[in-house]
Amino acid sequence: MESSNEVTKNLTDELLYFFNGFSSWESSVIKSSELTVSEAHAIEILGRYGRMNMKDLAGKLGVTTGTTTVTVDRLEKKNYAQREFTKEDRRMILISLTEKGMEAAKEHHKYHVDLTEQMISSLLEDEVEQLLNILKKINANTF
Repeated sequence: MESSNEVTKNLTDELLYFFNGFSSWESSVIKSSELTVSEAHAIEILGRYGRMNMKDLAGKLGVTTGTTTVTVDRLEKKNYAQREFTKEDRRMILISLTEKGMEAAKEHHKYHVDLTEQMISSLLEDEVEQLLNILKKINANTF
């Protein structure tokens, strides 16, 4: 039986291997477009949740509003996103995807679904459920 330190070391190694593989895969997908990884992540969030203000987008991306502002500026220049003033409060700006942005969000999401299907293809059905429950627990308590 492995010691707690050995289990932690092995789990750390596997998580790093997974993260590096995922990052490499995502970078290769992104390189085939004109987007950066941060731009693709912003598009994915906006595609999933719809219009939102800068603070909410930054929160979902896990970055500062300053970083998000730079990303949204670039997305606007490339015609993937647009800023809209609300009628109720002209100071409130909402970010939404353009038609081009919505297409990019759908395409990027499809890549993620395909990768997920590829990853779980080697697992049994109950293992997939266990993995899902474990990831939900980690995400709820860590990030």
